[in-house]
Amino acid sequence: MTKILVTGGGGFLGRAIVNRLLESGHGVRVVGRGAQPELEAAGVEFVRGDLAQPGVARRAVAGCDTVFHVAAKAGVWGDFVEFHRANVEATRLLLEAAREAGVSRFVYTSTPSVVFNGSALAGADESLPYVEPSKCPCAYPVTKAEAERLVLAANAPDFRTCALRPHLIWGVGDNHLVPRVVARARAGRLRIVGRGDNRVDMTHVDNAAHAHLLALDALSRGTACGRAYFLSDGAPVPLWGWINGLLGRLGVAPVTRRVPVWAAYAAATVAEGLWRILRREGEPPMTRFVAVELSKDHWFSIEAAMRDLGYAPVVDNERALAELADWLKSGR
Repeated sequence: MTKILVTGGGGFLGRAIVNRLLESGHGVRVVGRGAQPELEAAGVEFVRGDLAQPGVARRAVAGCDTVFHVAAKAGVWGDFVEFHRANVEATRLLLEAAREAGVSRFVYTSTPSVVFNGSALAGADESLPYVEPSKCPCAYPVTKAEAERLVLAANAPDFRTCALRPHLIWGVGDNHLVPRVVARARAGRLRIVGRGDNRVDMTHVDNAAHAHLLALDALSRGTACGRAYFLSDGAPVPLWGWINGLLGRLGVAPVTRRVPVWAAYAAATVAEGLWRILRREGEPPMTRFVAVELSKDHWFSIEAAMRDLGYAPVVDNERALAELADWLKSGR
C-alpha cells in the first residue's frame, strides 16, 4: 500500500497530522531520531534516523506518494550551523530523495517568521518579501525561509509542492510554547513588553492539521502548486489579554509588570553577548527576536488559504481554551 511520509510525526503538529491521516484510512510512515512506540502501536511505520544524514531520506520516502515535511529545528537561540543543517540541508536531501522516489506531492510546514522584518505586521499577505539574513537576529527564520524557497522552487508538473505558515500553534499536547509561558508566569519572570496592546495570530493544532490535509487535496487539483500560505484561527487576539485569560483559568496571577521595548531589546543585546562570550548553555532570558515578537502586531491575511485550499477554522476556540486549561492543570 502506498504510504504518506510525515517527518516529525512524533511532534505536536506532526502527531495531529498523523492522527487525521489514520482516521482517513491512509497508510502512514514517520521518520525521526527517537522511537515512537505509541505511533507504531497505532499501525504507523517508523523509520529511525536523522534526515540530514545521507541515505536516511531515501529510506524514509521509499514507496511513498506524498510527503508532509513537518520536522524542523525550532527556537530563538542557537548555532546557525545546526539550524542550517536541520532546516535547510535536511530539506534539500528530502526533496532530492522524494523526486527520485516518484513522490508526487510535497507539503512543507513553514512559519510566518520567514517574512520577519522587525516591524509590526497587521493583515499582511503572501506578497511580503522573505527575511533578510543580515537584518534578522535569529537563525530559525533565516533557515526556514531558505528551506521554503527550496521547496517552492522544486515545484513541477510531476512533483507538486506548497508551503504552509501556521502562526503560534497551540492546543492540548503542546510541550513547548504555552507551557513555557505559563512556567515563566508562575515564577514571576514574565513581563509585558511594550504597551501590551499588540495583536497576534494563533493557530490551534487541529486547524493546522486540517489545513495540511486540505493542501494535499489542493495539490492534487493543481490549485496550490509552488505557493505559500499563511494560516491562523481566523482572527488575531490581543497577545497579553490571551495570555492573562489562560493564566486566570489556571489560577495564576496575571502579568501586569511592563518593560519598554527599548529596554527589553537592550537587555537582550547584552544577554546575547554574554551567552556568546561565556559560551553558556541554554538560551538567554531574552533575545532581540523575542523582544520584537512580544511587542508588535503579528497577524496575517488567510484569504489565499481560504481561496486556494478551501481552508476555514474548524475549532471552537473557547472550548479549546477550556480543554487546554484542564490539560495544563492535570500536569500531563
